[in-house]
This record gives sequence, structure tokens and C-alpha cells, in this order.
Amino acid sequence: MSLTKFLLTLILLIHVGPITSLASNPHVIKFRSPNLYPEGITWDPSAQHFIVGSLHHRTIHSVSDAGVTETLISDPTLPPNSTIPGLAIDPIHKRLLAVVHSASPLPPFNALAAYDLRDRSRIFLSLLTDGDGVSTRPVANDVAVDFRGNAYVTNSAGNFIWRVNADGESSVFSRSPLFTSYPVDEAKTAPFSECGLNGIAYVSKGYLLVVQSNTGKMFKVDAEDGWGREVLLTEELTWADGVAIRGDGVVLVVSPRKLWFLKSRDSWGEGVVYDKIDLDVERFPTSVGVGGEDRVYVLYGHVLEGIKGNVEAREWFDIEEVRSVKESKEENVWIFVFIGLGLAYFLFWRFQMKQLVKNMDKKIN
Repeated sequence: MSLTKFLLTLILLIHVGPITSLASNPHVIKFRSPNLYPEGITWDPSAQHFIVGSLHHRTIHSVSDAGVTETLISDPTLPPNSTIPGLAIDPIHKRLLAVVHSASPLPPFNALAAYDLRDRSRIFLSLLTDGDGVSTRPVANDVAVDFRGNAYVTNSAGNFIWRVNADGESSVFSRSPLFTSYPVDEAKTAPFSECGLNGIAYVSKGYLLVVQSNTGKMFKVDAEDGWGREVLLTEELTWADGVAIRGDGVVLVVSPRKLWFLKSRDSWGEGVVYDKIDLDVERFPTSVGVGGEDRVYVLYGHVLEGIKGNVEAREWFDIEEVRSVKESKEENVWIFVFIGLGLAYFLFWRFQMKQLVKNMDKKIN
């Protein structure tokens, strides 16, 4: 093989991932499940599929890359018409964690259900209470899990976090004063003014990142003692909903209007929004997930339409890949840099070969 072919082959081998991703269109998964209106999403790395909840059914569904939908969990013992807004995979204990909530005018009900991913049986159903009996009606929303199997569930109405250990024992974990220290719309006329703590994610260094819808704030919460502090961001995350963390540490936050890409250099004392993508508010995205190969996906579950309930039941929903424009530009730059280096090496080799031939001719002559 000539050096030219070798260099070009090497470049392609090194950069086949970025070149492929830039050349192809973002992955769009359309799936059919009548009246599902899913709010929460998570990725099961062992089964290589997404898992979504339901607004109206006591069911949890898997969705393949091709849009094939299967009822993963059906739990008729849950209260009728209860919602499953938050989901998380506990990969170490092979469990699926699901937040269960009953909205008004149904009787109050908030719980965390754990299901065995191998036989799909329910391991426990842990009731979540306000702890002191003086809070407003609790709204269990999202869930994250640490490496020991502890689950952390946000209360969007009471602005605190529950913890449920691996055995299903629940307690109020964090009532940081920071969660209620920022002004909100008292008249409750602004969108999401009643929705406080919402999306939550666990960072392996031993803390949680949680966003607050009605203030646009992000908080860093110690996973041992529940102590919280505000993450200083370059901009507020208006109407922030779901949170996910990519393998390279990039934090993704979704709202009905935008998807933010954030980075931090100091373990989330401060954070920078380095890209933001406009989303389709009509389809009302609520959750973000990280799928295979660290691809970022947004769930379009039309939840607002499902809550209103004044239209014909929808059958089709979408999970769509979203790419950072700035990251794609950086990939392009690096591709050209390495191609340039390859050509430079080739030209240097040509020069060396010419010199070698000249020297040999001199010796022969």
C-alpha cells in the first residue's frame, strides 16, 4: 500500500464516527401507542431501547430504535388514571424505577415503584409523603438513582427531594432553603409558576443536579447530607423540565421550547451554556435522554394536549435525536486539521524520498 493510501485510510479510521454522524440526518423514532402521552424517558443500555411512561395508563413501554413499542410493565394495582412522569434505570441492581403520581381531582397519591428488569415483577411500591403534613399537595415528578440503589425523587409542589433506599424505605431527604428563596409568580398566572423542582440527575462524584421550572435555576445537592447550593449559570434555564448527563459530562436540560447543552470546569459550582437548540413547542417536549453512542434524544409526548383532554386521542409520538450545532462545527474543524496533517506528512515524505534519490544518484555517478 502506498503512503498516500495509508494516510487516507488512517484518517478515515480515526474519524469514521464524526464523518458518519455529520453526513447522516438526526435519528427520528416515531412510535405508535394510542392515548399514551408519555412524559418521562430513560435509556436501558442492556436492552438497547428507550423506556417511556404514560399520562393515562398504568403501563410502562419500551421503544426500539425502529419504533417498535412493547408494554414492558402493566401494573393494575396502581391507582386508576395515575401518571408515570419520571423513570430511571438502576443498572447495578437491574431495576426500573418509576415515579407514580395522581393529579387533582383524583385522590392524592405519590409513590416510587421499583420493577425487576429481568422478570418485570414489582420489587416494592414506596409511598411518598410530605413528612410534616403542612406542605401543599405533593407532586412527585422525576427520579435519579445512585450507585448504591438510593433513589431521589423531586416534589415539584413542595420544593423538596425524597430519598428511597434500595429496600424501598422513603424519607424526606433535602429541604434546602435555597429551593424556596427565589421569587416566583405569586398570582400563578405565568406558565409553570406552580412547578418548582423538576428534573434531577445523579453525578458519580457524589452529588445531584436538579432544575427548577418556575425560576430557571439549577442546584447542586450533596447526595449524603442534602446540602444544596445554586449553580451559577451564564443564563437562566426558563421552564426547565428534564435533565440528563452525557458520558463526557455534558449536562442536557430540556424545556418545552429549548434544549440546553452545559459544561462545567469546577464540578458544577459554575456552569456555561455553550449551545441551545430551539424545539417544537407544539409537540411539547418534556424529557431528554442519552441513548446509544451518547446520542442525545428529546421526547415529544404532546403531554399538554393529553392533560387538556379536549381533542381526539393521539396515536403517534416521537423520540428525536438533537445535535449541538457548535459541536458539529468543531468536529468539522478537527477533520480538516487531521487531513491537513496527513497531507503535510505526505509532502514531507515526498521531499525526503527526492533527497534520497538524489543522494543515491550522486553515489552511483
